[in-house]
Amino acid sequence: MMATMSGQAGPTDACYMLIQPRLDEETPNLQTLKRNLERGTDKIKAEALQQVITAAVQGETHEQLLMHIIRFVMPTRDKALKKLLLLYWEICPMYDGDGKLKQETILICNSLLHDLQHPNEYIRGSTLRFLCKLRENELLEPLIGPTRNCLSHRHSYVRMNAIEAVSSIYQHLPHLIPDAPELINEVLQSEADMTCRRNALVMLTQHATSLAVAWLKDNANQVSEFEELLQLAVIDLIRRSARDFAAEKALFIRCIFELLNASSSAVKFEAATTLVTLSGNPAAVKAAASCYIALATKESDNNIRVIVLEQLDRLRSRYEGIIDDLVMDLLRVLTAPDLDVRRQVLDIVMKLTSRRNIDDIISVLKKELIKTLSDTVDYEKNTDYRLLLIQTIHACAAKFPEVAASVVELFLSSISEFGASSATDAILFIREVAGNQDLRPDIIKHLVASFMDFRAGKVIRGALWILGEYAETPEEIRQVWVRLREAIGELPLLAAEQRELEAADGAETAAAADSKTTSASRRILPDGTYATESSLTAKTPDASSLKLDTKPPLRAVLLHSDFFTGTVLASTLTKLVLRFARSVEATEEQQVNSLCAEAMLIMTGIIRIGQSSFVTTPIDEDSYDRVLACIRALEYMDEDAEVLTEAFISDSQNAFSRMVKGESKRTADEERQQDKDSAVQVDDGIEFRLLAPANQGANAEDSLEHDIELATGEVESRAAVSKLDSVVQLTGFSDAVYAEAYVNVNQYNILLDIMVVNQTNTTLRNLSIEFSTLGDLKLMEKPTSYNVAPYSFSSVKASIKVSSTETGVIFGTIVYDGPSVNDTHTIVLNDIHVDIMEYIRPARCDEAQFHSMWTEFEWENKVNMSTTKEAAENLDLRAYLQHIMKATNMACLTPDNALAGDCGFLSANLYARSIFGEDALANISIEKPTADSPITGHIRIRAKTQGIALSLGDKISAAKVSL
Repeated sequence: MMATMSGQAGPTDACYMLIQPRLDEETPNLQTLKRNLERGTDKIKAEALQQVITAAVQGETHEQLLMHIIRFVMPTRDKALKKLLLLYWEICPMYDGDGKLKQETILICNSLLHDLQHPNEYIRGSTLRFLCKLRENELLEPLIGPTRNCLSHRHSYVRMNAIEAVSSIYQHLPHLIPDAPELINEVLQSEADMTCRRNALVMLTQHATSLAVAWLKDNANQVSEFEELLQLAVIDLIRRSARDFAAEKALFIRCIFELLNASSSAVKFEAATTLVTLSGNPAAVKAAASCYIALATKESDNNIRVIVLEQLDRLRSRYEGIIDDLVMDLLRVLTAPDLDVRRQVLDIVMKLTSRRNIDDIISVLKKELIKTLSDTVDYEKNTDYRLLLIQTIHACAAKFPEVAASVVELFLSSISEFGASSATDAILFIREVAGNQDLRPDIIKHLVASFMDFRAGKVIRGALWILGEYAETPEEIRQVWVRLREAIGELPLLAAEQRELEAADGAETAAAADSKTTSASRRILPDGTYATESSLTAKTPDASSLKLDTKPPLRAVLLHSDFFTGTVLASTLTKLVLRFARSVEATEEQQVNSLCAEAMLIMTGIIRIGQSSFVTTPIDEDSYDRVLACIRALEYMDEDAEVLTEAFISDSQNAFSRMVKGESKRTADEERQQDKDSAVQVDDGIEFRLLAPANQGANAEDSLEHDIELATGEVESRAAVSKLDSVVQLTGFSDAVYAEAYVNVNQYNILLDIMVVNQTNTTLRNLSIEFSTLGDLKLMEKPTSYNVAPYSFSSVKASIKVSSTETGVIFGTIVYDGPSVNDTHTIVLNDIHVDIMEYIRPARCDEAQFHSMWTEFEWENKVNMSTTKEAAENLDLRAYLQHIMKATNMACLTPDNALAGDCGFLSANLYARSIFGEDALANISIEKPTADSPITGHIRIRAKTQGIALSLGDKISAAKVSL
């Protein structure tokens, strides 16, 4: 990075490099450096010059050594030492206190003149490259003639650097070589070396576009034979000149189409990107998309794949519906081993899915899913990939219900082979599809057949809900009941477990309730005699002595203390009994009573197991009350049949329908918002490229200048008023130096534009701004010293690198010298606080991912919430949640239907992600018992790093105070 300064302070030095000083060496003093430069060998001189350069970069100019270097180092013939000299000339002080060139620079100019005529091509080339960095008219003017002569040198290395030197001189001091474009054009016409031709074409592209376009017309047939660098220069020429030379558009497009088949991946990528800026024709868009897909398929670097896929996604969003036919080619990228690439591919595939290609897409995804079941080489990656495939198939089937039948069949036949996460997502999908009357019988049949293979609690709960909700005929209910009895095992639950434990403890005491063992030990009494001490130990059953892996699935989860699954089982049994009693005739009342009694026995066993010592965690109150409610419902089934049927069956179906509709509404709202952002209003003006000014147009976002603005963060989209909000005053108005900074946060960089005003009537010498940072911030360059005239101003730009999402602090001082030699002044600057909200973005994840991250993240920050009665009068819980979401820039994951109603209590999950890929989780639990009571509660924040958790807590505390 380079610090640049402008204003009335005169010429300033530009630093093109940063050198870390060696910590194991002491910095020599001035006399030692003079002695080494004057009397040492070439090796000693090189070491001394390196030390001088390092010191100069750090701010120690050593102006007294300039003449010693000119006298004793400049005449050397050593090539390495000459290269060091060129580096030194870049940073050595060439101006005196009045801003004029020193007399010694004449000797430097004479040395450069001799080097430009040196017979060694390396020295000539290095000197020519150094001329590209010179901006002094007095130094460059005598060197113009030798530089022009180097354009016809026999060695291509010299010619290449000569072209660069001429281009640089013409760009900054065009009066020195007014005929540079014509001169370079002649070189381009006669040059055979591809690198020299590339440099010449770049020069003409920047300064004489008409000559470059004329050369391209003459050599258009040879574009495919050029080397990579020259082909990239041709693409750059086309991008820059397409708008001004609209008559040559056909020529440009033909050249770009040829470059799409180049051997270089970089050329292909740039050609595809340029092609869509030239034409929006469907053929051109498809050709560019095909090129992107081919690059993503063939490239082995996952970073390149990600960049190409991002470009393809932008192309898709800009030209909706045109590249849908290429979705099958895009699915070939799934052969990449990286999970992030696969996730990005499937995300794009979902957006390209239509009724025309949904069957083919589902077919490919099913094959990939089956492949993950058979491939056991990399189990962890296969598990994550399988979950990703199931989620994608789930989304496709939800979007296009006509393919749900084939998907359900695959899920049901393979769900027993899935992992816990994959099986959970699969069972959730089957739950949504089970509402289809045509698919319901097959779903019930497959679930009953596979139920014994389920082990995860979430999968079992999902299967139980489906069986209890959609098993309607007496025959289906009987089949489900038989399978559930098999999954529960021997009844009663507690008595069976006790008998099994007693039998395992010892056959000789099988009839005893507890297995008793005695132990004896010898002890010495106080009188010296021996005695025997016996103890009786009674073993009580515990969970560690149970072999849970060999037990039926429902019995195993209950003994694992999963009583939430127990409540679902109780509810399912109640639904089955109620539905069976309603569907059978009165003559089968005995069978109904048998099922009712068996269900009550199972529920009673759940409660007794939960209160026994067989489980590590006793049953909780909510589960206890829920199971007890199901027992009472079956007890009064004959008296309140209609009320119970409505509560257990009708209300359950209505709640599920509301949940599905709420999720569909949320997805539709997100898509509608995306369409609204990209939509064009009917009263918007139509922009014609040929009629637009040079700096505007319909495709101005594709221009090179716009790309540079985006990269540097200097997009002029913010209003002047909003820019004033980012100005920070660094010093007081009464200080000798007034300073203020405009802070521009651009993703990973913070750009500081600082204005410094000298408020005294004396010249401030060697004024410098020294910055320090607190947090994960890194200063990229150290601003150099400069002089500020009385009542004048200067500005300095500095860049600070941000590496993580934490609130950082930038502080520093202004140091300057007064009129006296030893008169040094220091002004402490106000701190600049970097807001964490600049890096936090709302994001979404599913429930399983949220709970997984909540368990994994170790840093937690709990913030207590409490408002005053006055603030809570016109503020309900939903409005307070929106206020917290706005303050923290987080998205609410809890569905709207779960937040509906007014019960005086609200709990919701919030999620956000930083631009660095860091996740931030939050759970808010607040209550407002009455309309006039304050809002109280707390917010728990979890993150992987401590900084995010603390910073978000500070933001929430500030938002709480602002109410």
